[in-house]
Parts: sequence; structure tokens; C-alpha cells
Amino acid sequence: MFFDSHCHLDRIDLADFDNDFNNLLQQTRAQQVEQMVCICVNLESFDDMYEKVAPVDGVYATVGVHPDYEEVQEPEVGQLVELSKKDKIVAIGETGLDYYHTDGPEWQRQRFRIHIDAALETDLPLIIHTRMAKQDTIGILKEHQADKVGGVMHCFTEDWEMAKQAIDLGFYISISGIVTFNQAQNVRDMAVQIPDDRLLIETDAPWLAPVPYRGKTNYPGHVHLVAEKLAEIRGSDVETIAELTRNNAQRLFRL
Repeated sequence: MFFDSHCHLDRIDLADFDNDFNNLLQQTRAQQVEQMVCICVNLESFDDMYEKVAPVDGVYATVGVHPDYEEVQEPEVGQLVELSKKDKIVAIGETGLDYYHTDGPEWQRQRFRIHIDAALETDLPLIIHTRMAKQDTIGILKEHQADKVGGVMHCFTEDWEMAKQAIDLGFYISISGIVTFNQAQNVRDMAVQIPDDRLLIETDAPWLAPVPYRGKTNYPGHVHLVAEKLAEIRGSDVETIAELTRNNAQRLFRL
């Protein structure tokens, strides 16, 4: 029923799952999560991540370097393009800009541009991480013609104005467990305005577990709680949210 559009299966602490990756998958399936995308955050861990998730039915992967990771191998366009040829790679990223801990370093912007160039060359969608970098994120996407491939603004917590600009560039907006947090009224206000055909859901597991599991290890099985909150605030039902977000994810990732 559910499609978790953004998780990090390789980074979930298996201590909560009897130290058994298959148990994690079984518990996820028990929550009716049929498909998910495991997101790459650096090149050093790509091979291990891919080998872990590629054999699993319904699990797909991406290749990219997270903007928060500074002391890591820098990606090159050709390298991202080559790795993207592997079966089950469905997107480039996660990439983007995060100015929360920085003053907007040029290396982040340059890394972002490299990912966009790789996406354009491979014709794959982009997984975008953006925080406190609204103007630069939209500006670089426009300048580098990212609208030709589109993608998703993942774990989106910015305002509707930015969401609308991203949608106009062909991007989807993905909502995480943050939508269940008491202090996240701004996310709920923005989320009710996302058109049905541009909405995705995610866990970003192992982080950002939704209420009532906030502060605990997150896993893709919790994505139904995101759907339930969206159904509540959008005046819909869980089945409808599950169906439209699953269809949207399958369309975006061409599954």
C-alpha cells in the first residue's frame, strides 16, 4: 500500500530488529510498505549500501553526496553517471544546500551543480535536500535547467512559496514525520496546499520518527503515520493518500 520515497535502510540500527536486516524488512512489510528508495549520502558507503538493498524486491537506491558531509570524497559528473547505470538506481542525490550550520559555502553550491549535471546526463530525477537556502536552491535549479529532469524536495519544511516554485520546476514535495510534530504547524499549513499529483511521503529513517515514536529509531514501517496525519489535515483518508503518493513515486522514479 505505502511507498516510502526516502529512507536510509543501511543506517538503521538493527538492535531494534534483533540485529537482523531481514527482520527489519519483515516488520516493514507488515506495515504494508511495498516499495521504498534507499538514499545514498556519500560515495564511501555507496557500494556497501547498494549491495545490501539491491537484492531486495521493491527497494531501489540513489547515488549522491549529501550537502552536510564536508570531509568526504567529492563527486564528479562522470563518476555519478557511471554508478547510476547500476540496476535499481532511480535518482541522483541526495544533494542540495543546507545553510543551517554554515554561511553558505561555495563548495556546497559547486557540489550541487555537479549533481544536476549528472542528472541531466542520465535523465534521472534529483533528490533535493534544502534548509535555510531557499533563494540559492531555487536559483541554481533554474540556472542549471533542472526542470528538464525534475525530482523531489525531500523532507520539505519550507514555506508554500518555495514549494510552489519547486512544483513549477517539475518537482514533487515530500512530507516526513515532522508533519506530526506539535510545533510544526508551518509544515501542516504548507502540506495542505500541495496538489495531489505532486505529493510524496517519506520517513527519512532512521531519523525523524513521527509521533508517538519521536526520539526513537525510525524505520519505513512508520510511513503510515505520515499518511494518517496528511489524511487528517487534508480532509482525506489514509487509503487515498497511500494510493496517490504511491502512484506519484512510481511515476517520478519510472517504476
